[in-house]
Amino acid sequence: MGENRMIVTEFILLGLCLGRRIQMLLCGLFSMLYVFTLLGNGVILGLISLDSRLHSPMYFFLSQLVIIDMAYACSTVPQMLVNLLSPAKPISFAGCITQTFLFLTFAVTECLLLVVMSYDWYVAICHPLRYSVIVSWRVSISLVVTSWAYGSLLALVHVGLVLRLPFCGPHAINHFCEILSVLKLACADTKLNQLVLFVASVWVLVGPLCLVLASYTRILVTILRIRSAEDHRKAFSTCSSHLCVVRLFFGSAIIMYMAPTSRHPEEQQKILFLFYSFFNPMLNPLIYSRRNAEVKGALRRALFKESHF
Repeated sequence: MGENRMIVTEFILLGLCLGRRIQMLLCGLFSMLYVFTLLGNGVILGLISLDSRLHSPMYFFLSQLVIIDMAYACSTVPQMLVNLLSPAKPISFAGCITQTFLFLTFAVTECLLLVVMSYDWYVAICHPLRYSVIVSWRVSISLVVTSWAYGSLLALVHVGLVLRLPFCGPHAINHFCEILSVLKLACADTKLNQLVLFVASVWVLVGPLCLVLASYTRILVTILRIRSAEDHRKAFSTCSSHLCVVRLFFGSAIIMYMAPTSRHPEEQQKILFLFYSFFNPMLNPLIYSRRNAEVKGALRRALFKESHF
């Protein structure tokens, strides 16, 4: 098995099957969006780091989400842009496996962080007087470290199961080395991999989504009990940004990993992967900067200071 696997030393990354001019146009467009993604997330990360009013567990969790979004973009988009400029670009076997590991690590960690953030919103709105006790800095750091450790461990399990498979052709793979695309290239039975992936998807997607919905159900009940219209508006605006990100992340992930693969043709899967790994990280800073009053306030204070220098 090891000898068969060593036959394949690289994979050929395929881009979108479009005309040359359209690919060049998309390369320019995606390059600008990539820069916007890094700048947008970088601005939020900078605001959280520099503004003392945002030095709280709530924005510590947000900073981790921003770091993951930037890591997502850096691990997938540059290779995608290269593919648009030079179709059928090869990637080494080791590089492909590394990309698979990173993608899985970021995906699982982001999923767990979204659950942690929903719990944080729940405590902040439903138990505001006990917030500093329940969500202390020690608890916050522990939750973040656990999320990263669990994401890395689960990704390592999937990669370990992939490495036991022989790869002897074909060599073509979509966009980047996402695990579903890699498994299609194995010349052996991948039922065990598919089973572990499905069980992990249920555990990492369905379970956390239920926890998020439970948190927001309690939040909604608490908000409806508030009599002040101003407090209603403030409470909704506080957690609406996070809820938008949750819908985008879990919606695209469940469609991609839990829907029957027969329902998604090859080109449609490319679009799903593109949305999941590219547009989600790009939209997140827009959502948070537009709907979060404290982030907008920090941005105004930063710009006001700059204008006085």
